[in-house]
Amino acid sequence: MRLALPGSPHLTYCTNIHAGESWGEIFTALRKHLPGIKKRVSADAPMGVGLRLSAAAADEFGTSRALQELQAFLRDTDLYVFTVNAFPYGAFHATRVKEQVYEPDWRTENRLQFTNRVADILAELLPGDMEGSISTVPGAFKDAIKGEAHVDAMVETLIRHAAHLHALSRDKGKSVVLALEPEPCCFIETIDEAISFFNGRLFARPSLDDFARLADVPLEQAEAVMRRHLGVCLDVCHVAVEFENPTECVSRLETAGIRVAKIQLSSALRVPTVDARAIELLHSFDDGIYLHQTVADGDGALTRYTDLPDAIAAHHSGEASGEWRVHCHVPLFRADYGVLQSTQRQLVELLDACRVRAMAPHLEVETYTWDVLPADIRDGDIGDDIVRELTWVRSQLGA
Repeated sequence: MRLALPGSPHLTYCTNIHAGESWGEIFTALRKHLPGIKKRVSADAPMGVGLRLSAAAADEFGTSRALQELQAFLRDTDLYVFTVNAFPYGAFHATRVKEQVYEPDWRTENRLQFTNRVADILAELLPGDMEGSISTVPGAFKDAIKGEAHVDAMVETLIRHAAHLHALSRDKGKSVVLALEPEPCCFIETIDEAISFFNGRLFARPSLDDFARLADVPLEQAEAVMRRHLGVCLDVCHVAVEFENPTECVSRLETAGIRVAKIQLSSALRVPTVDARAIELLHSFDDGIYLHQTVADGDGALTRYTDLPDAIAAHHSGEASGEWRVHCHVPLFRADYGVLQSTQRQLVELLDACRVRAMAPHLEVETYTWDVLPADIRDGDIGDDIVRELTWVRSQLGA
Protein backbone atom coordinates (compact mmCIF):
# COMPACT_ATOMS: atom_id res chain seq x y z
CA MET A 1 0.00 0.00 0.00
CA ARG A 2 1.25 3.44 -0.82
CA LEU A 3 0.20 5.94 1.83
CA ALA A 4 -0.96 9.51 1.22
CA LEU A 5 1.67 10.90 3.57
CA PRO A 6 4.82 13.00 3.12
CA GLY A 7 7.13 11.01 0.86
CA SER A 8 4.31 8.55 0.05
CA PRO A 9 5.81 5.62 1.97
CA HIS A 10 4.90 2.02 1.17
CA LEU A 11 3.33 -0.01 3.98
CA THR A 12 3.26 -3.79 4.31
CA TYR A 13 3.87 -6.61 6.76
CA CYS A 14 6.84 -8.96 6.74
CA THR A 15 6.01 -12.46 5.56
CA ASN A 16 8.60 -13.94 7.92
CA ILE A 17 5.52 -14.45 10.09
CA HIS A 18 4.63 -17.44 7.87
CA ALA A 19 6.65 -20.61 8.38
CA GLY A 20 8.60 -21.89 5.39
CA GLU A 21 12.21 -22.34 4.31
CA SER A 22 12.08 -23.88 0.83
CA TRP A 23 10.59 -21.85 -1.99
CA GLY A 24 7.69 -24.33 -2.23
CA GLU A 25 6.83 -23.79 1.45
CA ILE A 26 7.15 -20.03 1.20
CA PHE A 27 5.07 -19.79 -1.99
CA THR A 28 2.35 -22.00 -0.50
CA ALA A 29 2.13 -19.64 2.50
CA LEU A 30 2.00 -16.55 0.27
CA ARG A 31 -0.85 -17.96 -1.81
CA LYS A 32 -2.71 -19.03 1.32
CA HIS A 33 -2.53 -15.75 3.22
CA LEU A 34 -1.85 -12.75 0.97
CA PRO A 35 -5.03 -12.62 -1.18
CA GLY A 36 -7.35 -12.68 1.83
CA ILE A 37 -5.33 -10.08 3.73
CA LYS A 38 -5.20 -7.79 0.69
CA LYS A 39 -8.97 -8.07 0.23
CA ARG A 40 -9.48 -6.80 3.77
CA VAL A 41 -6.90 -4.00 3.92
CA SER A 42 -6.33 -2.88 0.30
CA ALA A 43 -9.20 -4.16 -1.82
CA ASP A 44 -9.15 -1.32 -4.35
CA ALA A 45 -5.43 -0.60 -4.64
CA PRO A 46 -2.19 -2.57 -5.11
CA MET A 47 -0.72 -3.93 -1.88
CA GLY A 48 2.98 -4.23 -1.18
CA VAL A 49 4.63 -7.39 0.07
CA GLY A 50 7.51 -7.64 2.53
CA LEU A 51 9.03 -10.86 1.27
CA ARG A 52 11.19 -13.10 3.43
CA LEU A 53 13.61 -15.40 1.59
CA SER A 54 15.88 -18.00 3.15
CA ALA A 55 19.18 -18.90 1.50
CA ALA A 56 17.64 -22.18 0.31
CA ALA A 57 14.70 -20.38 -1.30
CA ALA A 58 16.99 -17.80 -2.92
CA ASP A 59 19.04 -20.62 -4.42
CA GLU A 60 15.91 -22.21 -5.87
CA PHE A 61 15.17 -19.07 -7.86
CA GLY A 62 18.16 -19.85 -10.04
CA THR A 63 17.22 -23.44 -10.76
CA SER A 64 13.42 -23.44 -11.11
CA ARG A 65 10.46 -21.46 -12.45
CA ALA A 66 10.10 -19.79 -9.06
CA LEU A 67 10.59 -16.26 -10.33
CA GLN A 68 8.04 -16.65 -13.12
CA GLU A 69 5.54 -18.26 -10.72
CA LEU A 70 5.91 -15.45 -8.22
CA GLN A 71 5.66 -12.72 -10.85
CA ALA A 72 2.46 -14.28 -12.21
CA PHE A 73 0.98 -14.57 -8.71
CA LEU A 74 1.79 -10.93 -7.91
CA ARG A 75 0.31 -9.76 -11.21
CA ASP A 76 -2.88 -11.79 -10.82
CA THR A 77 -3.51 -10.65 -7.24
CA ASP A 78 -2.51 -6.98 -7.62
CA LEU A 79 0.46 -7.33 -5.26
CA TYR A 80 4.02 -6.01 -5.57
CA VAL A 81 7.28 -6.67 -3.73
CA PHE A 82 9.32 -3.66 -2.63
CA THR A 83 11.33 -5.03 0.29
CA VAL A 84 12.93 -8.32 1.31
CA ASN A 85 13.91 -9.54 4.75
CA ALA A 86 17.25 -11.30 4.24
CA PHE A 87 18.18 -11.27 7.93
CA PRO A 88 17.62 -14.98 8.74
CA TYR A 89 19.78 -17.13 6.46
CA GLY A 90 18.31 -20.45 7.53
CA ALA A 91 15.39 -21.88 9.51
CA PHE A 92 13.33 -19.28 11.38
CA HIS A 93 10.39 -21.26 12.80
CA ALA A 94 9.78 -24.33 14.98
CA THR A 95 13.44 -24.79 15.85
CA ARG A 96 15.99 -23.13 18.12
CA VAL A 97 17.05 -19.91 16.41
CA LYS A 98 18.61 -17.78 19.17
CA GLU A 99 22.05 -16.33 18.24
CA GLN A 100 22.25 -18.59 15.18
CA VAL A 101 19.97 -16.12 13.38
CA TYR A 102 23.02 -13.89 12.80
CA GLU A 103 25.00 -16.67 11.10
CA PRO A 104 26.60 -16.63 8.65
CA ASP A 105 27.38 -12.98 9.35
CA TRP A 106 28.93 -10.22 7.25
CA ARG A 107 32.45 -11.58 7.76
CA THR A 108 31.61 -14.47 5.46
CA GLU A 109 31.35 -15.17 1.77
CA ASN A 110 28.10 -17.08 2.34
CA ARG A 111 26.32 -13.99 3.68
CA LEU A 112 27.60 -11.91 0.79
CA GLN A 113 26.56 -14.35 -1.92
CA PHE A 114 23.14 -14.92 -0.35
CA THR A 115 22.45 -11.19 -0.17
CA ASN A 116 23.68 -10.67 -3.73
CA ARG A 117 21.19 -13.32 -4.90
CA VAL A 118 18.39 -11.66 -2.96
CA ALA A 119 19.25 -8.31 -4.55
CA ASP A 120 19.13 -9.89 -8.01
CA ILE A 121 15.71 -11.38 -7.27
CA LEU A 122 14.36 -8.12 -5.86
CA ALA A 123 15.59 -6.25 -8.93
CA GLU A 124 13.49 -8.61 -11.09
CA LEU A 125 10.41 -8.09 -8.92
CA LEU A 126 10.49 -4.31 -8.44
CA PRO A 127 7.81 -2.53 -10.47
CA GLY A 128 9.01 0.23 -12.81
CA ASP A 129 11.50 2.59 -11.23
CA MET A 130 10.51 1.78 -7.64
CA GLU A 131 13.45 1.52 -5.23
CA GLY A 132 13.81 -1.66 -3.18
CA SER A 133 15.27 -2.39 0.25
CA ILE A 134 16.83 -5.45 1.88
CA SER A 135 17.09 -5.70 5.66
CA THR A 136 20.02 -7.66 7.03
CA VAL A 137 22.11 -8.63 10.04
CA PRO A 138 23.79 -5.68 11.84
CA GLY A 139 27.23 -6.98 10.98
CA ALA A 140 27.38 -9.89 13.41
CA PHE A 141 26.55 -11.04 16.91
CA LYS A 142 28.72 -8.87 19.19
CA ASP A 143 30.39 -11.76 21.03
CA ALA A 144 31.53 -13.19 17.68
CA ILE A 145 33.69 -10.15 16.85
CA LYS A 146 37.24 -10.65 18.08
CA GLY A 147 39.28 -7.61 17.13
CA GLU A 148 39.79 -5.28 14.21
CA ALA A 149 40.48 -8.05 11.72
CA HIS A 150 36.87 -9.18 12.05
CA VAL A 151 35.61 -5.62 11.57
CA ASP A 152 37.82 -5.27 8.51
CA ALA A 153 36.29 -8.44 7.08
CA MET A 154 32.76 -7.07 7.51
CA VAL A 155 33.71 -3.80 5.86
CA GLU A 156 35.24 -5.65 2.91
CA THR A 157 32.17 -7.81 2.23
CA LEU A 158 29.78 -4.88 2.61
CA ILE A 159 31.83 -2.88 0.11
CA ARG A 160 31.66 -5.78 -2.32
CA HIS A 161 27.90 -5.97 -1.87
CA ALA A 162 27.56 -2.23 -2.44
CA ALA A 163 29.49 -2.68 -5.70
CA HIS A 164 27.01 -5.41 -6.68
CA LEU A 165 24.08 -3.08 -5.96
CA HIS A 166 25.70 -0.33 -8.01
CA ALA A 167 26.05 -2.73 -10.93
CA LEU A 168 22.34 -3.57 -10.70
CA SER A 169 21.50 0.12 -10.81
CA ARG A 170 23.88 0.81 -13.69
CA ASP A 171 23.07 -2.24 -15.83
CA LYS A 172 19.39 -2.84 -15.07
CA GLY A 173 18.17 0.51 -13.84
CA LYS A 174 17.03 -1.03 -10.55
CA SER A 175 18.00 0.70 -7.31
CA VAL A 176 18.28 -1.45 -4.17
CA VAL A 177 19.41 -0.38 -0.70
CA LEU A 178 20.95 -2.75 1.84
CA ALA A 179 19.63 -1.79 5.28
CA LEU A 180 21.61 -3.02 8.29
CA GLU A 181 19.29 -3.53 11.26
CA PRO A 182 20.71 -2.52 14.66
CA GLU A 183 19.76 -5.03 17.35
CA PRO A 184 20.62 -5.50 21.04
CA CYS A 185 23.79 -7.51 21.72
CA CYS A 186 24.93 -7.22 18.09
CA PHE A 187 27.96 -5.51 16.58
CA ILE A 188 25.70 -2.58 15.72
CA GLU A 189 23.13 -2.29 18.50
CA THR A 190 22.77 1.44 19.18
CA ILE A 191 22.46 4.44 16.90
CA ASP A 192 25.82 5.72 18.16
CA GLU A 193 27.38 2.45 16.99
CA ALA A 194 25.60 2.65 13.65
CA ILE A 195 26.86 6.17 12.99
CA SER A 196 30.37 5.25 14.09
CA PHE A 197 30.52 2.20 11.83
CA PHE A 198 29.02 3.82 8.76
CA ASN A 199 30.86 7.14 8.88
CA GLY A 200 34.01 5.92 10.61
CA ARG A 201 34.54 2.74 8.60
CA LEU A 202 32.21 2.14 5.65
CA PHE A 203 32.39 5.68 4.29
CA ALA A 204 35.98 6.38 5.35
CA ARG A 205 38.62 7.08 2.69
CA PRO A 206 40.18 3.56 2.57
CA SER A 207 36.73 2.04 2.00
CA LEU A 208 35.90 4.63 -0.67
CA ASP A 209 39.14 3.79 -2.47
CA ASP A 210 38.24 0.09 -2.47
CA PHE A 211 34.68 0.74 -3.59
CA ALA A 212 35.73 3.07 -6.41
CA ARG A 213 38.05 0.36 -7.73
CA LEU A 214 35.52 -2.48 -7.40
CA ALA A 215 32.56 -0.54 -8.78
CA ASP A 216 34.59 1.27 -11.44
CA VAL A 217 33.37 4.73 -10.39
CA PRO A 218 35.40 7.94 -10.01
CA LEU A 219 36.68 8.37 -6.46
CA GLU A 220 34.89 11.71 -6.14
CA GLN A 221 31.56 9.90 -6.72
CA ALA A 222 32.25 6.86 -4.55
CA GLU A 223 30.86 8.20 -1.29
CA ALA A 224 27.59 9.38 -2.80
CA VAL A 225 27.08 6.03 -4.53
CA MET A 226 27.86 4.05 -1.38
CA ARG A 227 25.52 6.18 0.72
CA ARG A 228 22.80 5.55 -1.84
CA HIS A 229 23.12 1.77 -1.51
CA LEU A 230 24.01 1.23 2.17
CA GLY A 231 21.76 2.38 4.99
CA VAL A 232 19.85 1.38 8.10
CA CYS A 233 16.69 -0.55 8.84
CA LEU A 234 15.30 0.95 12.06
CA ASP A 235 13.38 -1.67 14.03
CA VAL A 236 11.28 0.21 16.59
CA CYS A 237 11.25 -2.76 18.98
CA HIS A 238 15.05 -2.94 18.96
CA VAL A 239 15.41 0.79 19.51
CA ALA A 240 12.92 0.73 22.37
CA VAL A 241 14.77 -2.15 24.08
CA GLU A 242 17.87 0.07 24.05
CA PHE A 243 15.84 2.89 25.69
CA GLU A 244 16.39 5.04 22.59
CA ASN A 245 13.76 7.28 21.03
CA PRO A 246 13.00 6.07 17.47
CA THR A 247 12.01 9.49 16.14
CA GLU A 248 15.23 11.02 17.45
CA CYS A 249 17.18 8.08 16.01
CA VAL A 250 15.86 8.82 12.52
CA SER A 251 16.85 12.47 12.87
CA ARG A 252 20.33 11.60 14.08
CA LEU A 253 20.91 9.18 11.22
CA GLU A 254 19.71 11.77 8.71
CA THR A 255 22.02 14.39 10.21
CA ALA A 256 24.90 11.92 9.85
CA GLY A 257 24.03 11.43 6.17
CA ILE A 258 22.97 7.79 6.69
CA ARG A 259 19.87 6.59 4.87
CA VAL A 260 16.96 5.16 6.82
CA ALA A 261 15.81 2.89 4.02
CA LYS A 262 13.21 1.00 6.02
CA ILE A 263 11.42 1.19 9.36
CA GLN A 264 10.11 -2.00 10.92
CA LEU A 265 7.04 -1.19 12.96
CA SER A 266 7.21 -3.26 16.12
CA SER A 267 6.75 -3.11 19.89
CA ALA A 268 8.86 -4.61 22.65
CA LEU A 269 7.83 -5.99 26.01
CA ARG A 270 8.12 -3.44 28.83
CA VAL A 271 8.37 -4.30 32.51
CA PRO A 272 7.90 -1.11 34.59
CA THR A 273 8.46 -2.91 37.92
CA VAL A 274 10.27 -6.21 38.18
CA ASP A 275 8.70 -8.18 41.02
CA ALA A 276 7.74 -11.80 41.66
CA ARG A 277 4.54 -11.55 39.61
CA ALA A 278 6.34 -9.95 36.67
CA ILE A 279 9.00 -12.68 36.72
CA GLU A 280 6.27 -15.35 36.77
CA LEU A 281 4.61 -13.82 33.71
CA LEU A 282 7.92 -13.32 31.88
CA HIS A 283 8.60 -17.05 31.95
CA SER A 284 5.72 -17.53 29.49
CA PHE A 285 7.59 -15.40 26.93
CA ASP A 286 10.76 -17.50 27.14
CA ASP A 287 9.84 -19.65 24.14
CA GLY A 288 13.21 -21.35 23.68
CA ILE A 289 13.28 -20.39 19.99
CA TYR A 290 14.17 -16.71 19.75
CA LEU A 291 16.76 -14.66 21.59
CA HIS A 292 15.08 -12.26 24.02
CA GLN A 293 17.79 -9.73 24.81
CA THR A 294 16.88 -7.74 27.92
CA VAL A 295 18.05 -4.29 28.96
CA ALA A 296 17.55 -3.03 32.52
CA ASP A 297 17.55 0.69 33.31
CA GLY A 298 18.70 1.19 36.86
CA ASP A 299 18.54 4.94 37.48
CA GLY A 300 19.85 5.73 34.00
CA ALA A 301 22.56 3.07 33.96
CA LEU A 302 21.78 0.40 31.36
CA THR A 303 22.68 -3.25 31.97
CA ARG A 304 22.36 -5.63 29.03
CA TYR A 305 21.58 -9.33 29.21
CA THR A 306 21.96 -11.57 26.18
CA ASP A 307 18.74 -13.50 26.90
CA LEU A 308 15.75 -13.27 29.21
CA PRO A 309 16.83 -16.19 31.44
CA ASP A 310 20.09 -14.33 32.10
CA ALA A 311 18.17 -11.27 33.30
CA ILE A 312 15.86 -13.39 35.46
CA ALA A 313 18.85 -15.13 37.05
CA ALA A 314 20.44 -11.74 37.74
CA HIS A 315 17.22 -10.56 39.38
CA HIS A 316 17.17 -13.61 41.65
CA SER A 317 20.73 -12.67 42.65
CA GLY A 318 19.63 -9.19 43.64
CA GLU A 319 20.73 -7.49 40.43
CA ALA A 320 18.93 -6.21 37.29
CA SER A 321 16.94 -3.51 39.04
CA GLY A 322 14.79 -0.82 37.45
CA GLU A 323 12.61 -0.95 34.35
CA TRP A 324 13.19 -3.75 31.85
CA ARG A 325 12.77 -3.80 28.11
CA VAL A 326 12.66 -7.27 26.51
CA HIS A 327 13.30 -8.07 22.85
CA CYS A 328 10.01 -9.81 22.21
CA HIS A 329 7.83 -8.53 19.37
CA VAL A 330 4.35 -8.11 20.85
CA PRO A 331 1.15 -6.94 19.10
CA LEU A 332 1.26 -3.32 17.96
CA PHE A 333 -2.34 -2.56 18.86
CA ARG A 334 -2.03 -3.43 22.53
CA ALA A 335 -0.16 -1.35 25.10
CA ASP A 336 -1.10 -2.95 28.41
CA TYR A 337 -0.92 -6.54 29.63
CA GLY A 338 -1.53 -5.67 33.26
CA VAL A 339 1.72 -6.13 35.16
CA LEU A 340 3.54 -6.24 31.83
CA GLN A 341 3.24 -3.55 29.18
CA SER A 342 4.59 -2.77 25.72
CA THR A 343 6.64 0.06 24.23
CA GLN A 344 3.70 1.08 22.04
CA ARG A 345 4.11 4.75 23.06
CA GLN A 346 7.44 5.00 21.22
CA LEU A 347 5.84 3.52 18.11
CA VAL A 348 2.86 5.91 18.28
CA GLU A 349 5.25 8.87 18.54
CA LEU A 350 7.12 7.68 15.45
CA LEU A 351 3.91 7.19 13.47
CA ASP A 352 2.79 10.68 14.52
CA ALA A 353 6.07 12.00 13.10
CA CYS A 354 5.42 10.12 9.84
CA ARG A 355 2.25 12.16 9.39
CA VAL A 356 4.32 15.34 9.39
CA ARG A 357 7.36 14.41 7.34
CA ALA A 358 8.91 11.47 5.48
CA MET A 359 10.74 9.26 7.98
CA ALA A 360 11.49 6.36 5.60
CA PRO A 361 10.23 5.21 2.19
CA HIS A 362 9.37 1.71 3.47
CA LEU A 363 7.27 0.85 6.53
CA GLU A 364 6.94 -2.81 7.47
CA VAL A 365 4.98 -4.36 10.32
CA GLU A 366 7.19 -7.05 11.84
CA THR A 367 5.44 -9.05 14.53
CA TYR A 368 6.78 -12.48 13.65
CA THR A 369 6.15 -14.11 17.04
CA TRP A 370 2.44 -14.91 16.89
CA ASP A 371 2.96 -18.67 17.04
CA VAL A 372 5.07 -18.48 20.22
CA LEU A 373 3.35 -15.68 22.14
CA PRO A 374 1.27 -16.67 25.19
CA ALA A 375 -2.19 -17.80 24.03
CA ASP A 376 -4.04 -15.08 25.95
CA ILE A 377 -2.54 -12.25 23.85
CA ARG A 378 -3.24 -13.59 20.36
CA ASP A 379 -6.52 -14.02 18.53
CA GLY A 380 -5.74 -17.44 17.12
CA ASP A 381 -6.20 -16.60 13.44
CA ILE A 382 -3.03 -15.26 11.88
CA GLY A 383 -4.88 -13.46 9.11
CA ASP A 384 -7.04 -11.61 11.63
CA ASP A 385 -3.94 -10.63 13.62
CA ILE A 386 -2.14 -9.26 10.56
CA VAL A 387 -5.19 -7.32 9.38
CA ARG A 388 -5.70 -5.88 12.84
CA GLU A 389 -2.09 -4.67 12.99
CA LEU A 390 -2.14 -3.09 9.53
CA THR A 391 -5.49 -1.44 10.26
CA TRP A 392 -4.17 -0.08 13.56
CA VAL A 393 -1.06 1.35 11.84
CA ARG A 394 -3.14 3.05 9.16
CA SER A 395 -5.44 4.54 11.80
CA GLN A 396 -2.43 5.95 13.67
CA LEU A 397 -1.19 7.45 10.41
CA GLY A 398 -4.60 8.91 9.61
CA ALA A 399 -4.49 7.01 6.30
